[in-house]
Amino acid sequence: MIKVMIIEDDPMVRDINTKFLNRVEGFQLIKAASNLTDAQSFIKKHKLDLVLLDIYLPNENGIDFLKWLRTEEIEVEVILITADKTTERIQESFRYGARDYLIKPFTLERFKESLLKFKDRYYHLQKENIIEQSELDKYIISNRALAVEENNNSDLTKGLNRYTYDTIWQQVQQIGDNYTSPEELGEILGIARVTCRKYLEYMNKEGKIDMLIEYGKIGRPQHKYKVNHSI
Repeated sequence: MIKVMIIEDDPMVRDINTKFLNRVEGFQLIKAASNLTDAQSFIKKHKLDLVLLDIYLPNENGIDFLKWLRTEEIEVEVILITADKTTERIQESFRYGARDYLIKPFTLERFKESLLKFKDRYYHLQKENIIEQSELDKYIISNRALAVEENNNSDLTKGLNRYTYDTIWQQVQQIGDNYTSPEELGEILGIARVTCRKYLEYMNKEGKIDMLIEYGKIGRPQHKYKVNHSI
């Protein structure tokens, strides 16, 4: 399990973030702190893997905590969760090693994308001593792409996001030769069913996946998809 600390002063927001975290498999909340003093004291005594960090805290700034972690050489990753939309703050966060930057209010889908990308890289790098560039590129979070609305979608139809596309495609590949539905994928990935279906239909047009239409006795026919191994 990936051990996580949440630093958030608002009890309601802290509870929401905790519920979101509990819906992503492979993560365990170890500590929920409301201030940086409490967080610093805890992290000195306990090994953590990830910190979900707010910037705006009463009389405190989360960026100062991020800088402190680097000064103290504490080995932990940080994802910023904040209402601060300023590009100056975003750039500063990435300069001090933040892995992602979520702007409140965010969706469960975006939150889950961030954690799943983190988890993929975390476990892959733990089990490998040497890695090639082509393999590493699959697990690197592009800070520049995450700092702003992703614009590098020139090869996709308007309205489709490259990161969401890759997330769904990787999951379809993991399922292998079995057909899956948008509902099943949505449950696994925390992505809306209609969103999954939109991307699956696009992949079907590309020829990357096959589609099967199942007609039941009642209700609408169900569309299912699997990888097209003939390409």
